[in-house]
Amino acid sequence: MPEGPSLILFTEDLQRFAGQKILEVSGNSKIDQQRLVGKKIKEIKTWGKHMLWRFDDFTVKIHFLMFGTYYINSSKDAKPRLYLRFQKDELNLYSTAIKILEEPLDEIYDWTADVLNPSWDAKAARKKLKAIPDAMVTDALLNQEIFSGVGNIIKNEILFRIKVHPESLVGALPPRKLTEMIKQASVYSYEFLAWKREYVLKKNWQVHTKKTCPRDGAKICKAHLGKTDRRTFWCEACQVKYE
Repeated sequence: MPEGPSLILFTEDLQRFAGQKILEVSGNSKIDQQRLVGKKIKEIKTWGKHMLWRFDDFTVKIHFLMFGTYYINSSKDAKPRLYLRFQKDELNLYSTAIKILEEPLDEIYDWTADVLNPSWDAKAARKKLKAIPDAMVTDALLNQEIFSGVGNIIKNEILFRIKVHPESLVGALPPRKLTEMIKQASVYSYEFLAWKREYVLKKNWQVHTKKTCPRDGAKICKAHLGKTDRRTFWCEACQVKYE
């Protein structure tokens, strides 16, 4: 599943379509496709893992799920979820969830929860975490209402960086560790984005998919943990479990 930084890059790549008029629409999406014909995309932005195409009186929300992709002026051997033809370019979306939003975006999205948004608010995140003391940190970091844009890779790397076991409880974290976790949710996401731009992301992974801890040489553990049941990597030797 593309994480927040990847959506930022997707959005940058698709900026050529902002201001262009849609001339033709097709695909197997169940939205009212003809509503898009003749309309111009006013703005393309993100909230966490959501890509948002803003039109005059509605917004198209795109979620790339686990394997969502897009092709510009090309296609793959499958029916697209959504095909758009513009005057000079074509766009095909595959394996995505698409929905039309009628409400103003400010009424739907909490921009202070997006770790890559200028409005990101660490204090607000702390308040939300205080309300879920019994949640495991492996689940809390994936809670998009608190850390919008943080995905599984970022979660694993943050917890390794701050030396916290993924099964630690939010309410048991020392205040300093809670502060570190909140701070790194944004800091690491920006680093992820920079590494992704430079095509060196995997080279900078410390724990995700690794076999041995780079800090102490211990074997890296792997399991599906928490209510989110996501693949998690950690070191039992240096990541402390707070209960």
